[in-house]
Amino acid sequence: MTESAQSARDQRSMRRFSMQLPVQVKAPQDGQEVLAVTKDVSARGVFIYVDSDLAENTPIEFTLTLPPEITMTQSIRVRCKGKVVRIDREQTGRVGIAAMIDHYQFLENDQA
Repeated sequence: MTESAQSARDQRSMRRFSMQLPVQVKAPQDGQEVLAVTKDVSARGVFIYVDSDLAENTPIEFTLTLPPEITMTQSIRVRCKGKVVRIDREQTGRVGIAAMIDHYQFLENDQA
């Protein structure tokens, strides 16, 4: 097995939850927040469909609400910081980004 194939397998060793969740992505270029939607979520990363085009290795910050199906308690808002590790441009024009999560913070209900 090649090193990159091993790395890809390691990155996906965490359970992924296939779910479409609204997510607020802070655009690194201008700091504006844009609304997007997830394709899947894991403890180490997320796949998000976005309208703007981001480059690999771009720092990214996003906030999403994890539903009870994941948390096993109540919905929890989480702010995540990481970097874009892959870009998928679909024929339909949609752009998907895979982002690795480096840091996350649970937010109180009144924090944005």
